Amino acid sequence: MRIAVTGAAGSLGGRIVRLLADRADVDVVAMTRRRLPAETFPPKVEVAVADYAEPPALCAALKDVDTLVLVSSDGPDAQVLLHHRNLVAAAAAERVGHVAALSSVDADTASPFCYSVVNRLTEELLLASGIPCSFARASLYIEFFRAWLTKARATGLLRLPAADGRVSLVARDDVARALAALAVGEPTGRHHDITGPESVDLAGIAAITAEAWETPVAYVDIPPDTYCAETAATGLDPWWLYAFSSMFASVREQRWDRVRNDYTQLTGRSPLALREALTAHR
Repeated sequence: MRIAVTGAAGSLGGRIVRLLADRADVDVVAMTRRRLPAETFPPKVEVAVADYAEPPALCAALKDVDTLVLVSSDGPDAQVLLHHRNLVAAAAAERVGHVAALSSVDADTASPFCYSVVNRLTEELLLASGIPCSFARASLYIEFFRAWLTKARATGLLRLPAADGRVSLVARDDVARALAALAVGEPTGRHHDITGPESVDLAGIAAITAEAWETPVAYVDIPPDTYCAETAATGLDPWWLYAFSSMFASVREQRWDRVRNDYTQLTGRSPLALREALTAHR
């Protein structure tokens, strides 16, 4: 089986490449937007340089590919959607037999979160293409959220505009394992929610952080306008300020309050809990 993985230079895509490369029955194509050092991937991995914005390069990379693992592009939402449209078109043109696509638990065009809208539209593009597909709808990553927790560790306060929103934070490695499992299986034609083992509000996340890191951390719910003003003052790029603030708007709407056992069904493993992840990185 020949499997191509997009975003192979990133943390998630790179982990999927390595998981698949461990299998004797899989030939892996690591798709990257730039050429990387030869030692970046295991020796048996083929590297294809193909920018999302270059359809001919995408088609060349997908030639004779049985399954594509679509790891999301990044940047502004309109750009990401264009990249995904190009990739889906190339997969259809090259008659790829299965697309295992990363999506999100909150994949909904009605969501305030910009990337949730992109994820839902990408799912619709794939379904309309006629390519057999499977979707891993991931919750928010522990590793992504750790940036705010690390700041809170230093200040003692987790100041975020999440109200009483609950989130089932998931380890990025668990998302990688789920996508790898989907890639080597038959297309399921549906989505699979990849979540952590528990859903907790931000006060609960602060309490878990305080216990795991043995330092006082308390959650302070701040108004969205205050969050935007304080974050803008740090010099964060306006696009990412918008992305983060729209994400917290979706958290306030309880769009990430979901716990499912899809990960265990796909991998035979239990998902990593936030407390375990933080304790491992004290």
